Amino acid sequence: MTDWYYNIKTHEVEEGPQSLASDLDGPFATREEAERAPQILAERSAKWAEEDANG
Repeated sequence: MTDWYYNIKTHEVEEGPQSLASDLDGPFATREEAERAPQILAERSAKWAEEDANG
């Protein structure tokens, strides 16, 4: 089973970790999830901020 990563420097999807771990978000289960990484991460951050604000 392949893990997919989103490279935050190049803004490209990688099949398996090919770059420095500090440059990668993931792993993701599918290429499509990795392609949506910026959106997924923004949604998670917003949810965590809301949870922190509401205690």
